[in-house]
Formats: sequence, C-alpha cells, structure tokens
Amino acid sequence: MPGSVVGQDEPVSSTCYLDGWGDSLLCYRISVGADANAIELSVTVAPAVNDAGREPLYLLAGGPGQAASDLAPLLNAFRRINRERDIVMVDRRGAGLSAAFRCGFEREMPADLQSFSRQLAQCYLRRPQFAEALSSRQAVEDLERVRKTLGHHRIALWGGSWGTRTALLYQQWYPEALSALVLDAVAPIDTKVFLTATAAERAMQRLERDCARDAICAGFGDWRSELDQLLANWSGERAAQFPDPVTGVRGAQPVPRWVLANSIRTALYDPAAAAQLPYAVHQASRGNYLPLSGISGLFLNTTDSMAMGLTFSVACAEELNRITADEVAADSTGSFLGSAFFDLFYSGCQAWPVSAKPYSAPEERAHPVLLISGEADPITPPDYAERQLVYLSNKQHLIVPGGGHINSGRGCIPDLIARFLNAPQDSLDQGCVAEIRRPPFMVDAFGPALGKGVGVERQGGQR
Repeated sequence: MPGSVVGQDEPVSSTCYLDGWGDSLLCYRISVGADANAIELSVTVAPAVNDAGREPLYLLAGGPGQAASDLAPLLNAFRRINRERDIVMVDRRGAGLSAAFRCGFEREMPADLQSFSRQLAQCYLRRPQFAEALSSRQAVEDLERVRKTLGHHRIALWGGSWGTRTALLYQQWYPEALSALVLDAVAPIDTKVFLTATAAERAMQRLERDCARDAICAGFGDWRSELDQLLANWSGERAAQFPDPVTGVRGAQPVPRWVLANSIRTALYDPAAAAQLPYAVHQASRGNYLPLSGISGLFLNTTDSMAMGLTFSVACAEELNRITADEVAADSTGSFLGSAFFDLFYSGCQAWPVSAKPYSAPEERAHPVLLISGEADPITPPDYAERQLVYLSNKQHLIVPGGGHINSGRGCIPDLIARFLNAPQDSLDQGCVAEIRRPPFMVDAFGPALGKGVGVERQGGQR
C-alpha cells in the first residue's frame, strides 16, 4: 500500500484504496518500536465527508490477529458516521499491512495437532523477539502514538470481538484521550473467552429453538440429536470420506472430529451460515456430507485473514496461561464442541513460549459505552456484557435477536451507533432491534423456502 513514513510532528499521507470500500482513503506509515522490533504501522483514514469537528472513530479489529484494514467493508454500514467524522483503521504490529506475522497456515491448515504444533514452532523460531514483544499493551501504546501523531485530541473507539478487549484496555490506560466506546461482541478484560464450549452450546440451543418455531425447519425433526450422534460416532472412515469444500470430491486429508466440530462452531458466528446447519446436519446423518462441507468452505478466508504469529503471541500470553484444566473440563461438559477449540490453542501454545502478560484489575470508568451482543453468539454471549462490566457506570446494551458474532452492520444497528456517537449521554430507542430476524432456514439443496406453503424437498423418500 502506498504511504509515507511520518514522524511525531508532521504526518504525511497519500491516496490509497482498500478492498470492500470504493472511495479513496488517506494512508500513513508511522514508525514504532526500536531495533529488531521496529516497524512502520499502516494507518488508513476514511476522511469525513463534511468536517464538523467531531472526534474521529477508530476501528479495532479482532482475532487477535485480524487487521483493521480488513474492516474496510464495514465503512459501507458506517456511511452516516463517516459524514461528519473521520474513521481510522490502524493495523496493529504483526497484522495486515504492519509487518504481518504469518506462519503459512493461510495456504493449508494441518489436520493433526502435532503437525500444527511443529509448523508453529518453526514459525516462532524465525522471529522469537518479535513474538515476545507482541501484546495488548504494545497495541494500546501504538494506538496512542497514532492518536498523537495524527493530532487527535480525543477519539471514540469501535471494537469488534478481541478488538473490544483492546478498547477496554485503552480505556483503562488512557481514559483522558477517550470520548466514547462502541463494543460489539464484548470480550471483557477479566473474561477467559477461549473457554468457548459453553457459549457455543447455548448458541446451538438457540438455533434449535428457533428452528423448532419455524414450520419448515421443524420438518427436519430431531436434527440436534443427529448432530450429537454424528460427532460421537465420527470415525476414521467417515473422516476420509468428508469432501473438500471447494471441489466436492474426497479431500486429500481426513477431517478429524476436532476440525469438524470447530467448523460447526464457526458456522454459528454468521446467522446466514447457521440457518443452513439443520439441513446440512440432517443430510450428513444420512451419509451426504456435501452440505456440511460447503458450510465449512464459507470460512476458508478466515484463516487467511489472521496473522497466526500475532494470534498466538497474544492468546498464549494473555489467555491460555490463566486457564486451568478444571475450567476446560467444566466448560466442555455437555457441549457439542467439547475441548476441540481449546485443544488447538493449547497445542499451539506449547510451541509458542512467550511469557505471561497479565492485566491489572479494571478500575471504574464513566465513559459512555454502547454494548452490542448477538443473542446466539458462540464465543462472546450477551452475559459477558451484562454481568462482567460492572465497573462501567454509563453503558447501554443492544441484544440482537438470533444474532451471531459481530452485529454492527445488521438492521438498524448502524443508525443506532451513529446516534449514540452524536449524543452518547442520551438513551437510545431500541425498538427497532427487536425487528431484526434470523435469515430464513435452508430447506433443501436450492436454499431457503421462497414463501409460505413451500415444503421441504424430499430426497430418497426421506426429509
């Protein structure tokens, strides 16, 4: 990406573009760090259409490992916000256009955890100093450097998923520089979000509830029991038969249970993908794995967008090191996911020996905060925002019915965010949130029903 290196005093920009946003942007390169860890941060700004003097909104990406520049498509939903305020995207060190710390998994993800750990260990050894330096504290300090360099007196922050953790830490460490927070899919500072099996199970139960209320989806019968049986009876033979999501033919590598369970969990992030699960599971229980494979293929680019070196530097130092075996067992019990998600990161952290970087207990803050949760979020459920942010005294909470992970672009949510930022002390009228609905359930290989009275396509004499 084009851009000029800038110092503390005179930021210099150049015109550039990002995928997912058609208008031109202003791009900066800002030097941070020293010696082996010195890099140039990539900073991209969508300038306000009308400069009304409002504080800018900074977008903080999730992961950890996602780049803020990957959030450019969100600018389409935030056009109203962008009318009167700049929107700033800072690729944190090790992500995106700021010296992305990749480990080759975007090309092919090993199917067994031992191979995954070996490849990760080799990646660590290539840049051990860089791996150790990456942290949330560093990301916050770099963000503060950018704020000062761009001459912003105070800023508002939007964070998504792990970006909410970064935003909450910035609020703790630089409260005087902050005007308001918008937190979508909240990962509170003291929450162990990598214990996700219970949250995933609750999201699945909400999907099951909503399917039972839908006349057509209910026709699949007890697909949830079929899912449990599928995972419980997953064998080497079935793993070898699972088709490649791109080609539709038998894959080169068997798909182990932990990969299949994580694919199902990932589908719950997106309501459109989740709406396909009952049909796909119902078909898989009858030996047709193509629909389930197709759902897993929807998220192939997710691995591409994550800089895994950054992901593990932060996850191992700030999350995995404070989770006990008893907590994993308690979280996994009774969930379709079990420990499949945790096992991946536990295995990886054995090959990524960064030191623990604990946080201090959060102090009370009175900034206006807008919390956004999906009712069926499989990793950051509404309970996190409701019960684990008691130190925030000035907050409002939007819960999107049937919503998955990240809901800022859905329904009336962009308008509510704009209203909040313009008048953060006012209570929002949340009536429109209740009107947001799940996408229609998939009923056969051709998609959802087109209208009332359209039945489930029978295949082989069975639904």
